[in-house]
Amino acid sequence: MASAIGWPEVHAEALDVFVRYLRIDTSNPPGNEAEAARFLGGPLEAEGIACEYIETQPGREVLVARLTGDGSKRPLMLCNHTDVVPVEPRYWDMPAFEGLVRDGRVYGRGAVDMKGMGVMQLMAFVLAKRQALPLKRDLVFCAVPDEEALGGWGMKWLCEHRPDVVDVEFELNEGGSGSGEFQGRAARIFSVATNEKQVCWMRLTAVGTPGHGSYPHPVEQNSAVRLARAVQRLAEWERPLVVTPQMRHYVAELHEAGYLPPIEDSEAFEEAVRRSPALLACFMNTLNVTTLDSGIRPNVIPAKSEATIDCRLLPGQSRDEWREQVLAVIDDPQVEVTFHELLDDDEPAEVPWDTELYRTIEAVLKEAMEDAVVVPSLTAGGTDNRFLRLRGIPAYGFAPCILSPEERAGFHGNNEFLTIENLNLGCELTYEIVRRMCT
Repeated sequence: MASAIGWPEVHAEALDVFVRYLRIDTSNPPGNEAEAARFLGGPLEAEGIACEYIETQPGREVLVARLTGDGSKRPLMLCNHTDVVPVEPRYWDMPAFEGLVRDGRVYGRGAVDMKGMGVMQLMAFVLAKRQALPLKRDLVFCAVPDEEALGGWGMKWLCEHRPDVVDVEFELNEGGSGSGEFQGRAARIFSVATNEKQVCWMRLTAVGTPGHGSYPHPVEQNSAVRLARAVQRLAEWERPLVVTPQMRHYVAELHEAGYLPPIEDSEAFEEAVRRSPALLACFMNTLNVTTLDSGIRPNVIPAKSEATIDCRLLPGQSRDEWREQVLAVIDDPQVEVTFHELLDDDEPAEVPWDTELYRTIEAVLKEAMEDAVVVPSLTAGGTDNRFLRLRGIPAYGFAPCILSPEERAGFHGNNEFLTIENLNLGCELTYEIVRRMCT
């Protein structure tokens, strides 16, 4: 019989692991995630759990560990990524790779994206072993590299080269979470992502005629000016809302709970959606300029100027049709628009939410918080879930914690942090979801 869990001791253990994990710099590029994989494997090996380290590229490893069930149900995978996006240190108020604990917060690159969730999953996995849970299904822990660069050396590689690892019934990863407020009102709304937008990175290239910077030069021959005009037109492009079938269900659920006006009240609905950038991203294709590259010297008019734009397309949208729309808005035949070479060929696929895992998540949350509202949702960003969804696996994006707006701003932002309270809550809820799903 399992003994009672001493949660204060587990919380302290999780915090220690989290702080030390944040000190490992896995900025991608270059990644160097092997050190992180070995670090996460340490607590597992200390429990007598066998770990497999799969090299996908020099210095990059996938960690896989498994607790074997009786086979009466198919496996559940807890999956997370070990890489993080790079940091611009001069814009941080503290070092990004020290795991600084201050005022109930743990600061560091990767705190919310997604080393914190990795620790929640790790502790749930360790506790399943310590409690000797009578598992009906295998429980798989998987930590992968390269998610932040679209997964070519991580989950995509794993699906192509080690399909045995991803032969599971369900998977939990990033992509959704809880919120303590909605549209300025106190609320406990938990989004479980069952689909995500399609990544559509694009490159704009303008070519002109170089010349000496001291002489008058025709504006139409300056590649930097042509590119700037193109970028400005895209930034000013007004686009209508698009309601996909999945988001129609999302709105209906939140309308019933009293948080959103109905879609039929078009004016009020649009006002509510446009009030929140996070919500707006789920109702339109988004576009942001992310890099600019032009010129070689202050006194040389640039021959070529380039920009990259990060576009995320709603389900059912065509990349080729979107490119034609972008070209029409730019309206300049001397600006070329091409797709980024790292893009996947397949459009993300939606998976059902009427499943055992979704119902388990919902039950756990509503028992923990009576006022919890649980809704299936769309992830605005890209995740590794898309590779498993294409294999027909219900892969859900869900971190069981209540992120504040300040914590959400840490995703790829400065001064990223996760509260200790959220770390503790996430450890407890992840374990309970695992316990119910696997026993």
